[in-house]
Amino acid sequence: MNRLAGLRQAQGIERVIDHLQGCLRAQQTLPDVAALASIAHQSPYHFQRLYRALTGESPGQTLDRLRLLSALQALQQPGASITDAALAAGYESAQALARRCRQRLAATPRTLRADAGLRQHWQRVLAQPPADDNEDKATPLKVEVRALQPFEVVLLRAQGAFGDLDASFGRLFEWAQTQGLANDLLHLVGIAIDDHRDVPARAHRFDCGIGFATALPSLPSPLRRQALGAGPHAVVRHVGPYEQLQVVSDVLMRDWWPGSGHALAEAPLYFHFLDDPEQVPAERLRADVCLPLAG
Repeated sequence: MNRLAGLRQAQGIERVIDHLQGCLRAQQTLPDVAALASIAHQSPYHFQRLYRALTGESPGQTLDRLRLLSALQALQQPGASITDAALAAGYESAQALARRCRQRLAATPRTLRADAGLRQHWQRVLAQPPADDNEDKATPLKVEVRALQPFEVVLLRAQGAFGDLDASFGRLFEWAQTQGLANDLLHLVGIAIDDHRDVPARAHRFDCGIGFATALPSLPSPLRRQALGAGPHAVVRHVGPYEQLQVVSDVLMRDWWPGSGHALAEAPLYFHFLDDPEQVPAERLRADVCLPLAG
């Protein structure tokens, strides 16, 4: 099971990368995440997390790497202009390519075109995903598979830096107080829409959620309700800064799930926060990473 599941995962990721390369060559509109998940034969709920766990980068970072590689390959062609290379690789202009080369390669397209050794060095680097930095090679996870009881939460979509999520939870608490629900609080959860390691802080999206011991009233926009916790889950208790939860999720998806014998449920992975960061030191914060499994 381990070998077969791992092979299927790898083949799915290869299909996505091949498709992205084909889109670049044909200068086609790039597919969205749902379409990429379909190509990989993965659930949209889990595709991005699984993709990063297996490759070390997000789909967007893969695209950025392949686009730069395509531009460098075009620059080595005799007579190719910088504008030609930029447009062939999907950049809007020579200026856009130059800006990205300076940011990522610390060199200008003109320098890269003239210096074959430097260009070939970066072609070798960009041809492969980033090397594993061993950030998630700590003690193996202790995973418990257990049936959880379903519960309902009120969600609020937050956008901004991961460290600023307290403000969104604060808005939820204020709403709960107006509804007389503050004393019935049972659950504090989070659902990562984006990985805070992969996107700019301003673009990071995260669903903040709270659940109660009593039934929920009608919800005003932008609040919404969602059921969580039904059925079997793989649960990992994390102790430490909440910023590390994405790393724990990577290890769970990459190292535990393929050989577990479990299929993934059509439901999101979520974090069940057990401590208040304002009251507990970061190194002692507890949270459960909950991965829904098909029953």
